[in-house]
Amino acid sequence: MAAGKRFRTARTLVPEGQKFGVDAAVDLVKKTATAKFDESVDVSVRLGVDPKQADQMVRGALSLPHGSGKTVRVIVFADGDAARAAQEAGADVVGGDELIKRVDDGWVEFDKAIAVRSLMAKVGKLGRVLGPRGLMPNPKTGTVVGPEQIAEAVREVKGGRIDFKVEKAGIIQVSIGRASMEAPHLRANLLALMELIVKLKPSTAKGTYVRSVSVSSTMGPGVRIDPNEVVRLSEDVR
Repeated sequence: MAAGKRFRTARTLVPEGQKFGVDAAVDLVKKTATAKFDESVDVSVRLGVDPKQADQMVRGALSLPHGSGKTVRVIVFADGDAARAAQEAGADVVGGDELIKRVDDGWVEFDKAIAVRSLMAKVGKLGRVLGPRGLMPNPKTGTVVGPEQIAEAVREVKGGRIDFKVEKAGIIQVSIGRASMEAPHLRANLLALMELIVKLKPSTAKGTYVRSVSVSSTMGPGVRIDPNEVVRLSEDVR
């Protein structure tokens, strides 16, 4: 079945403009994920914030309760005992000056980068390479840590920790798992994400905070979720 025909068939299962409950939406996404590969499940949340205002920037990191369902390639900028701890925790590539030079030369075959705080003065110059790709270590997302936290940081990222931030249009887009995952696990991951987003509401945000929520697979149509229900359910998680 051609990709276009597959999408049109999946689209018939999702009435335009209709909003679904969380359980129904998750079930629909799994049903419409018909590609030959294990599609990711992505969430799009439109917020009532102005990202141009520094005090309305919504940004966070979350260890998904049931993981992301994918293998995450992690590199760590560290040396000495911290480097050994990172390797033992499962980091894919670990190094100091030599790894910094390798990345500076254009190597970006990884999904996440973590750095010990003491090396950030050197890692900072990689901003031109890592920044545009969203790979720059940042203390706000737990990817710049002290040597004593390096092992825990590696395990969390390898285990499915996600980073997110609101984009210019006031939208957060992030993957919460794979279509092959069980529906209750995807539901728990979604509600954990929404719980944190609600918790991060800026005090200066006016009006409705969570404007819309939709979920989709990589190749499938977007399924709109009733924002009031997903916010209520996420609050029950606390």
